[in-house]
Amino acid sequence: MKNSKTKQIAMTAIIAAMYAALTLAQGALFPGTTSAAIQFRVSEALNILALFTPAAIPGLTIGCILANLQSIGQGLPLDMIFGSLATLGATASMHYLKNVKIKTYPLIAMLMPALFNGLIVGWEIEAFFVDGPFHFGSFCIIGSQVALGELGVMLVLGTALYYVITKRKLDKIILSQDK
Repeated sequence: MKNSKTKQIAMTAIIAAMYAALTLAQGALFPGTTSAAIQFRVSEALNILALFTPAAIPGLTIGCILANLQSIGQGLPLDMIFGSLATLGATASMHYLKNVKIKTYPLIAMLMPALFNGLIVGWEIEAFFVDGPFHFGSFCIIGSQVALGELGVMLVLGTALYYVITKRKLDKIILSQDK
């Protein structure tokens, strides 16, 4: 039992570190690609880990908090809160929906990051970073831009990562909670 808890904590820490490191490296190499309204955060492909282990839910959330610490210096402290809440909601939903599949593909689960980020981060940008009162039409445009970037990551990189993990049975070897 203790070994299982230790493994869960270690897996959470490893996932958090991978997410934060990928995000920070991408932000350093390609400024603006990880924090703009239209973004393509490569680290978001790691959301698919929530399909294989519950350790991914806190791991990705903590990783997002750590990665978004840099946004405080860029005048975006709220992104650390709202972006991380979007990650928490998306990964928890993905884990819950992991067995809902079209043939062998968990499409509904793969859409959760786009849905949560589009709504939460789209609202955050419209409410806090656009001058003037809240406009629903503007929120829809901004939320769609955020969701589109997230959808691109999940359906391209996330799908590729999903199939690499399942075809090579890495989910059984590395991500299994029973070993």
